[in-house]
Amino acid sequence: MSVPLLQLIEDKLADHTPSKPRLRRFMKRSAVALILQIREGELNVLMIKRADRKGDPWSGHMAFPGGRMDRTDAHGFATAVRETEEEVGLTLVDSDRCIGRLSEINARPDKLALGMAVAPFVFRLEREVEFTPNYEVAEVVWIPLEFLLDTDNRSTMVWERGGVKLPLPCYMFEGRRIWGLSLMMLDELMDLVEGKNPGRKNWRRS
Repeated sequence: MSVPLLQLIEDKLADHTPSKPRLRRFMKRSAVALILQIREGELNVLMIKRADRKGDPWSGHMAFPGGRMDRTDAHGFATAVRETEEEVGLTLVDSDRCIGRLSEINARPDKLALGMAVAPFVFRLEREVEFTPNYEVAEVVWIPLEFLLDTDNRSTMVWERGGVKLPLPCYMFEGRRIWGLSLMMLDELMDLVEGKNPGRKNWRRS
């Protein structure tokens, strides 16, 4: 199923029109790379576990390689490529095709009133690579997409901030919790694959 699934994703992304935050031009910008690869017959997506770091609003979270746009970056795509090389030591070259992008998400770290527009770029990786994570990354993990597509693997967590408790969807994969911004991106990807699924409720924010 993995090869047809990857081709389906590529076809769907080709016709997809990703949305962008309304105030995008006034916001800080960042970008991430969703890297897909068939491994041992299964389609996987690359994720990282961010290192525990003071001052990092996503400290310890499961995420995708990426980060804030630099002044030297010509565009979001350049940011995703540069940050992937810096964080996990993977240099994305022309043969690692970017097959599309997902909707930008408005992340809201504490110090940014307008938030930050995060642009996800989807890549198709067809070669074996070795990772050399930097100090920002505790772990590099391949997550089977079919695990995520199975809504029986989906559960709920309670997120608390400022005394407010909010139930949010998540996945637990071998002791690692996938939730928040990363799950919003994955949910959009999975909606492209199979359409709306009642087990995957629409909870995303722009």
